[in-house]
Amino acid sequence: MLHTIPLRITSLVLLSLILLTPSLCHAEPLAPLETILLWPEGAPGAVGELPEDKPTITVYPVSQGSANKCGIVICPGGGYGGHAMSHEGHEIASWFNSFGVTAFVLKYRLGKRYPHPAPMHDVQRAIRYVRTHSKEFNIEENRIGVIGFSAGGHLASTAATHFDAGNPKDKDHVNQKSCRPDFAILCYPVITMNLNYTHKGSRNNLLGSNPNPKLVESLSNELQVTPQTTPTFLFHTLEDQAVPVMNSVLFYEAMIKHRVKGELHLFQTGRHGVGLAKKIPGTSAWTGLVENWMNANGWTK
Repeated sequence: MLHTIPLRITSLVLLSLILLTPSLCHAEPLAPLETILLWPEGAPGAVGELPEDKPTITVYPVSQGSANKCGIVICPGGGYGGHAMSHEGHEIASWFNSFGVTAFVLKYRLGKRYPHPAPMHDVQRAIRYVRTHSKEFNIEENRIGVIGFSAGGHLASTAATHFDAGNPKDKDHVNQKSCRPDFAILCYPVITMNLNYTHKGSRNNLLGSNPNPKLVESLSNELQVTPQTTPTFLFHTLEDQAVPVMNSVLFYEAMIKHRVKGELHLFQTGRHGVGLAKKIPGTSAWTGLVENWMNANGWTK
């Protein structure tokens, strides 16, 4: 029992998804799944009491015998206007479970009800929360990553470039922990807010139709890479017509400039939103490449 967790919402529907989809998860599943409110007393800046006002993480655990002490926060895409929870959330969590990684699917707040900085606060809080409760989740607090798809990739890249070490004097013990992920995986991500390459729907939902240029620069995450940026794995497809492949290229160029460790993989085939890409020749290799990269860097040792 996680006695420090103030609220859980049992999700039998999500459990059924795992049990009925064995090809996605080969690790021993633990039931029931838990959905945890990130701010039980109410999220900062909340404008109501509806489900969309309450960011959560849904926990996908693995048994002690299968766990490798690594955890990851998953940010589904959806243009900052929705959540692609199935193929960019729950299926991804089950895949991580299959090689021993404990997964946490983030339901972050969305524009236009919640523009920046609410989504950023939610992913930062999720990382802090997992790190705070790492022992209860059977993971190590220095092996916690973030993965994002499309607009969720922008959110994950924001976590990788906008972070702090926590405030040890904060009365909220979660806020005492760092929100810097130990590694990041960006899948066909929105990176820049520059109109030449951005996904305009994501930009409008996150920043509004006429944002301050300084805000555009701050959330163009290729401009925010530093030597302290999280080691990052990226993949994109050349056929992506929604989010130009240059988003990933720009971020990786900045990584090279600042000597940030990572990999970039560009695949020939696949529309936007391929998820696991299991039926796409060539592109389906991305999951194995991620596993190899995580293992080579010691996060799934």
